[in-house]
Amino acid sequence: MVNKQKILIVDDDENIAELISLYLIKECFETMIVGDGESALTAVDSFAPNLILLDLMLPGIDGYQVCREVRAKQQTPIIILSAKGEVFDKVLALELGADDFMEKPFDSKELVARVKAVLRRYKPVVSSPESHPDKRVEYPDLIINQTNYSVIYMGKTVEMPPKELELLYFLASSPNHVFTREQLLDQIWGYEYIGDTRTVDVHIKRLREKIKDHASWKISTIWGIGYKFEVKGNPS
Repeated sequence: MVNKQKILIVDDDENIAELISLYLIKECFETMIVGDGESALTAVDSFAPNLILLDLMLPGIDGYQVCREVRAKQQTPIIILSAKGEVFDKVLALELGADDFMEKPFDSKELVARVKAVLRRYKPVVSSPESHPDKRVEYPDLIINQTNYSVIYMGKTVEMPPKELELLYFLASSPNHVFTREQLLDQIWGYEYIGDTRTVDVHIKRLREKIKDHASWKISTIWGIGYKFEVKGNPS
């Protein structure tokens, strides 16, 4: 029997939380509902969810802090569900490590689609290395491995959420190729994601904070167009 994937629903509105749970259970997910930030942090350890649906406005510890504390110790995907739909709120949530942002009220089918899309991207590879070679690219002082979701920079492992790693790997896999923001949004977030191109800018900003420009390579901005992974020479 295949274990069901587990979704932690963090929302102090019981009606909304129960409705979300019903839709997800219908799609064969296992769910757990908590109504405050402190309970959410406890449930992350005890319930060990595959994905977290997180409201921002919570009693006690708010959703921003929950997102920050979860990201400090693990990479469990997080989708923000919030009535706060200003650009500032979305950008801040993404900067703290959220993988997606949905504004309330939302369509239940879209929510389920986004949950499935995020889980597909985050799903660990369990097949043998012989049948599926590592999706890996190497540059001086940088190794990006999308098979085991690891980045080694200057000899040290760099922790980053799945979207950041996927974006870095995608750019680095096509050195010196310019991609528009729309292309990157489509490639990394998929057609299910309905967002604006600022999402890409936020993730690039976070990557640059963790991966500094190197003498042999760097993430370059092509003004008015998008980004490229600029290199001198070829990757290993």
